[in-house]
Amino acid sequence: MVRINLRDYYPFYKSDFFVEVTNEILELFKQLSRKEHADFERRRVYKAYYSLDADDGIEKDVILLVLSPEEIYECKMSKQELYAAINSMPEKQAKRIYAHFFLDMSKAEIARIEGVSKSAVTHSIEQGLKSIEKFLKNNSW
Repeated sequence: MVRINLRDYYPFYKSDFFVEVTNEILELFKQLSRKEHADFERRRVYKAYYSLDADDGIEKDVILLVLSPEEIYECKMSKQELYAAINSMPEKQAKRIYAHFFLDMSKAEIARIEGVSKSAVTHSIEQGLKSIEKFLKNNSW
């Protein structure tokens, strides 16, 4: 049996309070102390001073992205320009661009569905991207 001061382990104790504990319990207290120190050092090294559970609003700012009216307008205009560029290209090319980038289909899947070679789809998508780039350069609103 070992005699310990509970004030060393529990900060809410205002005065010394000595008790006798077994060696196993003393070892558990030492492990807890080492773990707390390791956590403190990890926070210090990685500068992790904030917690998402701290109710200081950080998690709201991370989760909820609030855009300014200018950013909303710019995003809307960018989407309109992109859709106009896609609408200006041939239908087959536009469908392939849409399937690959918006539906996240692979070029091989598109080729299999259309019954053409993968190289034809790849070439069509590359040409489509070039025409989108050209359209956006010439028609910047």
